[in-house]
Amino acid sequence: MSDHPAAPVEAFEPPYYVAIFTTVRTEEQSGYGETNARMEELVQEIPGYLGMDHAQTPGGLSITVGYFRDADALTRWRTDTEHRAAQQRGRDEWYRSYTLHVAKVERSHGFTRA
Repeated sequence: MSDHPAAPVEAFEPPYYVAIFTTVRTEEQSGYGETNARMEELVQEIPGYLGMDHAQTPGGLSITVGYFRDADALTRWRTDTEHRAAQQRGRDEWYRSYTLHVAKVERSHGFTRA
């Protein structure tokens, strides 16, 4: 992932949707960084995209949470031709395993220390 700020995406007024993508990558990562940067650029063009959080453990587990205003925005992202090609390359080369969870957020709040 690109250099994300050390702060979570803000809490939005529900309802909205989240896509939680959890991965363990393979040793072969040729082209991953460039493709990942392009996907981050591309998703920002989707009307209704709200933001992204990302974290990675020292053991290699990576979690990315994408936030979307509505189901249509999420569908646009899921079906984007360039994103679909990156998904296939991920299955073919970059991911040892992954899970994807999609949920509708019904409650959301946040806290920031002053």
